[in-house]
Amino acid sequence: MTAKVSFDEVEVGTELPTREFPVTRATLVQYAGASGDFNPIHWNEKFAREVGLPDVIAHGMFTMAEAARVVTDWAGDPGAVVEYGVRFTKPVVVPNDDKGALIQVTGKVAAKLDDRRVRVDLTAMSDGQKVLGMSRAVVQLA
Repeated sequence: MTAKVSFDEVEVGTELPTREFPVTRATLVQYAGASGDFNPIHWNEKFAREVGLPDVIAHGMFTMAEAARVVTDWAGDPGAVVEYGVRFTKPVVVPNDDKGALIQVTGKVAAKLDDRRVRVDLTAMSDGQKVLGMSRAVVQLA
């Protein structure tokens, strides 16, 4: 673990750099291939609507991973994240157009813990709605 952030230089309330992640239908196809999750709600508009969704939606694990990138980029090492969890609150709807969807992620140090660790709380939004709830990471700092 080689976090680039020093525990001594971080305070509760420290904000992580905000990130935006574009998501298109092509992104979903690529993620399906990488993850093996070919559920038709992630690529078939007709099927997604038939099961009550407004349109094709992004994979929950994809959304979760994009949010985690805010923490790993800030820490400088993915291995510095020792715990991570979320609740899925709303789907990221991905229209079949040139723009797709946008996931906006903000993060803030919510607590300094023992053993040079911090808890980072994340907020992930798409189309004005919170898409992840209780999104928290514990990060081992230098």
